[in-house]
Amino acid sequence: MPFCRAAIACGFMILVAAATPAAADQPWRQLFNGRDLDGWTPKIRGTALGDNYGDTFRVEDGVLKVVYDPAAYPTFDHKYGHLFFKEPFSRYRLRIEYRFTGEQCAGGEGWAFRNSGVMIHGEDPAGMPIEKDFPASIEVQFLGGPERGERTTANLCTPGTNVVMDGKLFTTHCTSSKSKTCRGDQWVTVEIEVDGHRKVRHLVDGEVVLEYEQPQLDPKDDRSKEALAAAHGEKRLTGGTIALQSESHPIEFRKVEIQLLDPPAGE
Repeated sequence: MPFCRAAIACGFMILVAAATPAAADQPWRQLFNGRDLDGWTPKIRGTALGDNYGDTFRVEDGVLKVVYDPAAYPTFDHKYGHLFFKEPFSRYRLRIEYRFTGEQCAGGEGWAFRNSGVMIHGEDPAGMPIEKDFPASIEVQFLGGPERGERTTANLCTPGTNVVMDGKLFTTHCTSSKSKTCRGDQWVTVEIEVDGHRKVRHLVDGEVVLEYEQPQLDPKDDRSKEALAAAHGEKRLTGGTIALQSESHPIEFRKVEIQLLDPPAGE
C-alpha cells in the first residue's frame, strides 16, 4: 500500500516480541514448508480466488518467490495480489525472513518500488469481489531503501481499517515507524507481536519502532464492507487471516513461522 507519512527509512528489521512468559514454551510452527504452496491460496486482482495468475507465487530452491514474468506481466496493470494462509489467527508472534530482488515490474506505481508486506487480521478472501485490490486488514509494510535517502520499514498501513494510538482513533492510512534503512537485496528478519484486539507491536533490533491497539474495521472505507457484512457490523478485529503481498516488486520469503500465545490470565 502507498505510504503517507514523510519519514522514509527501512531498517534491518528484527521485530522481537516483548517477553511473554505464557508463550515461552510454545513451539514455532512453520507456515511455509519450503517445498510448495501447501496451505496457501492466492487472490490476485481481476482473477478468481485460487488462480495463481502467471505463476506469480512460486517455490524455487526452498524459497517462496513473488515473480512477474514478462509474458504474464507486460505491464503490472494494478494486479495486486495476496497469498492467504488457510487458517485465521488471533494472538501470536509472526516471524518472516524476506528480501527484495531485481527490478520492479513495468507499470508498477512509484510508491510500490521495493514495497511489499504482510497483512494480518485480514478478511476471508472467499468474500472478496474479483476486482478488489487489497483485503480489509492491518498491513505490516516492508520497504527497501533507495540508493540515497532514508526509508523506514515495519510501517503500518490500514486498508479498510483504523487503529488507536495514544488513546485516540488514528485514521491516517499509512504511518512510518522509527526504524533505520535497509538497502540492497539482503535478507531481513521481521517479528510482529499480535495480541488480538489489544495491542500490536513492531520492533526492530529488539526496540519498539511502532505500536498501536484496538485494530478495527472502518465503516467509511469501501474496502471494509464485505468484512463488516460477514461480521454482522462488528468493527473490532480480534483476529483474521495472514497474507503475503505482491505489489509489483519481486520479493522472496525463505521463512514464515508463527508462535501462538496463550490466552491472557482469566480468559
